[in-house]
Amino acid sequence: MAQFTIDGISLDVPDALLNRRISEKLSTGAYEADERRAALMRLRPGQRVLELGSGIGFIAASCAAVVGGKHVVAVEANPDLLPVIRKTCALNGHAGVEIVHGAVSGHPDQTKSIAFDVPGAFWAGRIAPDGTPTTTSQHVPRLALPELLERYRPNLVVMDVEGAEAQFFEDCWPEYVGQIVMELHPKQYPDTTIQKIVDCLSASGLTYDPGPSVGRVLCFRRVRGG
Repeated sequence: MAQFTIDGISLDVPDALLNRRISEKLSTGAYEADERRAALMRLRPGQRVLELGSGIGFIAASCAAVVGGKHVVAVEANPDLLPVIRKTCALNGHAGVEIVHGAVSGHPDQTKSIAFDVPGAFWAGRIAPDGTPTTTSQHVPRLALPELLERYRPNLVVMDVEGAEAQFFEDCWPEYVGQIVMELHPKQYPDTTIQKIVDCLSASGLTYDPGPSVGRVLCFRRVRGG
């Protein structure tokens, strides 16, 4: 078990889930630094947070420090990470964070599960391409984004889902979502997909937020008034 502390957030990560690059990021404090900064820049007490692709629970615990654990929902597909998220939240006094197991898709589907690649290093996990199982994949619950949004009605959505975000922007997003922080994965889809993301969110009443956006971390905020 490797132990790290980043900006006051304590992390215990099983050695089997680490590789050299991840360990370096965690040791230097660079792990998810841009995503965390972006989320905390706009988050306010009393808001609700939905994190898609929670990893080891670092951002979930960071957000819980602002809004309280009962206002944070962490969704993660990799079953090996569920106890890690739970421990991260408990170590930092946020045992009230709700942890949901499953891989998120854009729309409801008749199938209740989906193939998810579970590699050794935890941050490379993603939905199996074309839903085709591989030697490292497991079947995990399929979660529809519209149903998650309506169930939890988050003010802030944070997502790092290794390319699955490409299917989240066919329909307008609900008005109660006020901020979105997402990591783009441009190697996994063409520029037209990024254009579709921006166009969809613009049609939803959300605009590009330059303050927290940096590199592949793209942020949007709701336009209020005029």
